[in-house]
Amino acid sequence: MANTTDVVSAIRELTNTKQLDRGELLDLLRDGLHAALVKRYGPNVRAEIGIDELKGTIKIVVLRTVVENVEDPGGQVSVEEARFEDPDFQVGDVLEEEVPFEAFGRTAVQAAKQRIIQRVREGERTRIREEFSSKVGDLLSGEVQQIERGKIVVMLAKFREAEAIIPYREQNHREHFHQGDTIRAVLKRIEETPKGPRLILSRGDPMFVKALFKLEVPEIQQGVVEIRATAREAGSRTKIAVSSRDDSIDPVGACVGLKGSRVQAVVNELGGERIDIVPWSPDPERFAKLSLAPARVARVFSDPETKTIQAIVDEDQLSLAIGRNGQNVRLASELTGWKIDLYSSREWLERGGEGPLFAPLPPEEEQVVKVALSEMQGLSPELVAVLERAGKKTLQDVLDLEREEVERMEGMTPELTDKLMAFVNELTEEGGDEESPPDVAPAGSGGAPA
Repeated sequence: MANTTDVVSAIRELTNTKQLDRGELLDLLRDGLHAALVKRYGPNVRAEIGIDELKGTIKIVVLRTVVENVEDPGGQVSVEEARFEDPDFQVGDVLEEEVPFEAFGRTAVQAAKQRIIQRVREGERTRIREEFSSKVGDLLSGEVQQIERGKIVVMLAKFREAEAIIPYREQNHREHFHQGDTIRAVLKRIEETPKGPRLILSRGDPMFVKALFKLEVPEIQQGVVEIRATAREAGSRTKIAVSSRDDSIDPVGACVGLKGSRVQAVVNELGGERIDIVPWSPDPERFAKLSLAPARVARVFSDPETKTIQAIVDEDQLSLAIGRNGQNVRLASELTGWKIDLYSSREWLERGGEGPLFAPLPPEEEQVVKVALSEMQGLSPELVAVLERAGKKTLQDVLDLEREEVERMEGMTPELTDKLMAFVNELTEEGGDEESPPDVAPAGSGGAPA
């Protein structure tokens, strides 16, 4: 059996690996030894445990009260037995019995070990809560430990004991990571599980974009520039609205950086995702015009009761304002928190020409994407049946599907997958919008994309 020096050395090593301080080490060891004494003497055992860390020795003294009739052998000793040690013992005295560490049986040592492990785990859970409860929204970095059933398990660089995962729904599905890759993500929330707290990280949430800008833009760290709103479709496009507390600092320019260096660093981390940076405004009509960048908006009308905004754009700006598959207007609506209805100047003139039009017709693009799949030519009944079983019943449901997502559908074959992807590609290529290609440029009051 291991001697006390071995035990103290092992506990000291445990302390180093689990980041415990000296006080926690000694409390941990005493608690484990007390568990071993309870296993041997019973729950009412009293003991003095002395630990000399320098010498590597442990002294254990069990205290038992001298009584006439023993009812609790763990905490009491009879007068006759006590007088074997010293004839002067009287009822009420306390017998001090030194117990050599080597006298502990295997079961008692196992109880001590289990108690120590339990205390270590409890300490880890407490430290994880204390460390990360105030870091929701912060950027964390680590290494991909493994990828299982769609989720990415991350070993954090500065807190390896913490359980951290990126669930499938919190990932950017255009990205692909492998075991051992370095990864950064934002801490979205802390979940309590039977095994302790679990950190939920995200690379698909708008919080991730905000955290990246905070890292790259000193003015955001200092609180001079603030990100007031975000809207994102991960892997494709993000819009952020920024404001400044200092009139001398342009919030959009601060986020873009010299020659686009700051926003380009964020774009690179996001794998080329487009970013529109627009000035925030407390006026919903002005904010809506800015949010529809890069399209130029001629006029806007708002209805505060229904939180609806009608925006009128010139004919050559309509497809740009709508965006591919309605993405631009959808993100602008999410950014402002208002429903935005788009009209061409021609349609606006035909329906009155002055004042708001609050009896909107849906844009042609929306009418197209709501067509049922069963009505589309070019899709076989077999393919339509597979898609409908997967809950995809309209054209809008399939336009943004990735190949990997299609392949996972029940009943989908490689041949059917090829046919669907070819069908979608043909539609999106023919129905593409007129968005300008630059990846990085400030979207100021003129509405240029970043």
